[in-house]
Amino acid sequence: MSDAGADSPHLDRRQREQAKHGAPLGPLVIHEIVREQGEAELARGFHGLAWSGLAAGLSIGFSFLVQAHLQAALPDTRWGHAVASFGYAIGFLIVILGRQQLFTETTLTALIPTLTRPRMATFLATLRVWGIVLAANLVGTWVFGAISAWPTLFPAEVGAAMDRLSDHTMSRSFGHTVFTAGSAGWVIGLMVWLLPGAGPARPLIVILLTWVIALCQFPHIIAGSVEAAYGVVSGRAGLGDYAWRFLVPTLAGNAIGGTILAALLNHAPVAEELEEEAES
Repeated sequence: MSDAGADSPHLDRRQREQAKHGAPLGPLVIHEIVREQGEAELARGFHGLAWSGLAAGLSIGFSFLVQAHLQAALPDTRWGHAVASFGYAIGFLIVILGRQQLFTETTLTALIPTLTRPRMATFLATLRVWGIVLAANLVGTWVFGAISAWPTLFPAEVGAAMDRLSDHTMSRSFGHTVFTAGSAGWVIGLMVWLLPGAGPARPLIVILLTWVIALCQFPHIIAGSVEAAYGVVSGRAGLGDYAWRFLVPTLAGNAIGGTILAALLNHAPVAEELEEEAES
């Protein structure tokens, strides 16, 4: 809660309360909200994390499905790609507003407690959460990708759009994928940081930032896994392509963007205040 207006000689008590409640959240308040979310994740049991992670892996598949339907309905132009990219937000809206565990969110929130109290036990708890959520997410994406690859399940034009999305996911070099995936991890990490103060604008924040990821074609380890798994199941790619052209470089890039860039750059500005409070 902010102290905005608390000392203003121009406001009465009721107006000072309005100013206090209407002021934007400060960086330390946002940090504490994210840290508490991370602490809750570290305290969750295996089954809670695994089931929530599986649900997120399945739900994120709707980003692939809706984007493919929009691509199939729109002309192959730059503006067509820009409009179809809005479909990418659907899966993220389901996951984030439904409070399901998504790996790229978890890389940030589960790391903040470790940065706040750097102990080996906290670090190991963070690695545990990352491992469970990532594995469960990927299982969910493979299930969704396999179902989507079922012949005649969708119209031919939608299947062709799915093929194009899948081919593009594994078409880039290892280094290029790492670099662009870092941008996706950064955007997702910053989205997590923006949501606590967004209020009713939370859905809009999710839509706009995930649209940026789709528009710029930044690879995302979970959303992209649906596309890559679809390619493997449909015979357009092999397991080696999935592992080395998508999984490893995308995971590395997302982790770097989500942890080193987003977590450290957002934790560092308040680290001194946290140390002062701990000493007092």
